[in-house]
Amino acid sequence: MRKMLMLVVVLVLSLTLTSSAFAYGSAGCGLGGIVIGNDPGWKQLVATFLNGAIFSNQVFGITTGTLGCGKPIWASNNDRLNQFVVANMDNLAKDIAMGKGETLDAFAELMEVPTAERAALYAKFQANFATIFPSENVVLADVVDNIVIVANN
Repeated sequence: MRKMLMLVVVLVLSLTLTSSAFAYGSAGCGLGGIVIGNDPGWKQLVATFLNGAIFSNQVFGITTGTLGCGKPIWASNNDRLNQFVVANMDNLAKDIAMGKGETLDAFAELMEVPTAERAALYAKFQANFATIFPSENVVLADVVDNIVIVANN
């Protein structure tokens, strides 16, 4: 068992020295993507083991946006949009429930939705209110994710 462990350590270290950091191939992001890089072939198999079977870190990387996985799903590219939802979540919920309102108009403006398309989007939001606000304890990250999902469906 010690010999096998030592072999794995030597293999990982040798691959680390020959690969580029923060690049990954078909194995996906995670520790394996950072250590192995995007070299094709058997190295991707080793990267897959490092990502999931051995360390189970790929889910952590995807969730937190670390380990070369990019931004997490809950991090919007528009900080103003996140700030708006934090400051206006209750009013936004009321406006979405009604399918119209000043807060919803401002939100659509931040989302850069053309004026001609807003009525249809508001109706879609209203019809999917329970998806956007699944409970009274919903958090910003979920609201923004849910709005993006509803808007893109």
